[in-house]
Formats: sequence, C-alpha cells, structure tokens
Amino acid sequence: MDKLKILLVATNTSQYASGKLATGLWLSELTHIYHAATAKGYAMTIASPNGGSIPIDPESLKSFMLDGMTKAYLNDSRFMELLKRSKPLTEVLNDEFDLVYLAGGHGTMYDFPNNKALQALVSRQYESGKMVAAICHGVCGLLNVKLTDDTLLIKGKTITGFNWFEESLASRKKEVPFNLEASLKERGADYRKAFIPMTAHVVVDGNLITGQNPFSSKKMAKVVMRELDNNSNR
Repeated sequence: MDKLKILLVATNTSQYASGKLATGLWLSELTHIYHAATAKGYAMTIASPNGGSIPIDPESLKSFMLDGMTKAYLNDSRFMELLKRSKPLTEVLNDEFDLVYLAGGHGTMYDFPNNKALQALVSRQYESGKMVAAICHGVCGLLNVKLTDDTLLIKGKTITGFNWFEESLASRKKEVPFNLEASLKERGADYRKAFIPMTAHVVVDGNLITGQNPFSSKKMAKVVMRELDNNSNR
C-alpha cells in the first residue's frame, strides 16, 4: 500500500495587528501530529499561505507550555529547518492528500480565513471524502470555506475551536481580530467545548476533526491517526 500523504498547514503571521505582541504557530499543535505521523511512516508536507518561514509563537515556548516531545523538536535542527522552508499553498493546491491538517496559533486569525488557496484546498479535500482536521485557531481556516453547492462547509457541522473565555484566560481578547467561537456559531456550526476551559477536547464529525486548544494537541494526534487508519482499512 502507498504511504498515506499528509499536508500540515501553518501560519506566516508573526505579529498581532497592533504590533505590540508577537504571535505565530503554536508549536505543539504541529509537533504532536508530526510525531505521530512520523511513527506511522506517513509522508508529510509542511505548507503555509505564502511559503517560507513559519514563525513560532513565543508563548508556546514557555516552560509550562512546552512538553518534552515538543522541546525535542524545538532542538531538532532538521525539523526547525523544515519550518523555514514551508511550501506556499499555491504550490500544493493540486496535490492529493489523505489528510489536510490546519495547525493553530493566533497568527492564523490573519492569514487563514480569507485565503483562497486554502479554501479551495479544504473544500476539495472535504468533498472528496478525505480527512480535514484543524486545531485551536487553525479552525479559522474553515470559517469561510464553501462547498460546490455554495454552502459553508461548517454549517450544521459539530465543531470545536479556541473559545472566547479561553481568549480571556490567554489575555488576548483585546489583541485578536475577531471572536472565533462567535464566528463559528454565526455561520451555523454546532459549536461544542470542554466543560473545563483549557482542557483537551476533540470533536469528530464524519471526515472533519477539530480540536479545541493547545492542550488538545496530544489527543488530537491520536484521534486523527485512528481515523486515518480506519479510513485506509475500509
């Protein structure tokens, strides 16, 4: 059997619009899925809206946020080099993948929602019956995706993502360009969240998988790998 192919998409945005704070990719939201897929021998491509360097949110590198496995990747020069040489989305637009995975970090709030290449890629992936996954703010990349019948992909879907109370806990309410939780609900998504904020929560709705926050990274990787295995065995 051919190797399963995974596209990992991350942000190119390194600052909030105010220019006061740095942002970028939340590192663990990429490393956990990367680690799990590597263990399975899957083929991976790392991409971003513009290609090139993927900035890392400094908040995700603080000691209380940085788990041992993610720290190992941070110290892995080969892996870090991959984040400097991501492919532009336009370059992978016509490639076939078994999974398209949108990693989070607040930077995605700026360059994911209205990116036409990302919308086209996710729409085609979903409608072909293949898996789409997004975690935390990576869910922003699903907001404006339309299917061929012109309906929003997330309308009527059970979904999760970083919620407004968690933005308050992260002290980012005044920095973020919009309220992700409210935006999902406005578009008709059936939004779900963990009873306790900042705890792991993953939602599966057919071939759409979403994770709530950075603390869902490990569980998200396990669920996505399980669903990929199930799909490939059908």
